[in-house]
Amino acid sequence: MGTRRKSREFVLQMLFQADMGQQTPDEVRRTFWSEHDSTQKDVRGFAEDLFRTATDRTAEIDSLIERHAEHWRMDRMATVDRNVLRSAVAEFMGFPSTPHAVVINEALEIARKFSSPESVQFINGVLDSVGRELEKTKA
Repeated sequence: MGTRRKSREFVLQMLFQADMGQQTPDEVRRTFWSEHDSTQKDVRGFAEDLFRTATDRTAEIDSLIERHAEHWRMDRMATVDRNVLRSAVAEFMGFPSTPHAVVINEALEIARKFSSPESVQFINGVLDSVGRELEKTKA
C-alpha cells in the first residue's frame, strides 16, 4: 500500500473516531497516534495535514457535500460514508494539485474496503459532482 493511501485510510479512521466518539481533533490525535506510534513520518505528515483540513473546514465541507448528496443529510449517511466524503472533499480543497480523479479513485478504493458496495456508487456520484463544482470555481 502506498504512503498516501495509508494516510488517507488513517484520516478516515481519525474522522470516524471524532464523529462516533464526539472527540475533539486534539483528543483524536492523542489517542490515535499513541496506537500508531511506529507510523512512518511521511504517512503521518500527510494524514495530519489532511485531518487538519477536514476538521478546520468541517462546516464548509459538510455544506458542500449536502448540496451534492440529493435528499441526504449528513446525519442520515452511514458514518463511514460521510467520513470518506469529508476526507476526499478536504483533499480537493487542501491539496488542489492532486487531480480530482486520483482523489475520487482513492476514496472509492477505501470505501470498497470499509463500507458497502452500494456506498461506492453513492460516494462516486457525490464526489464527482463536488469536484465539478470546485473545478468551475477555480476557473
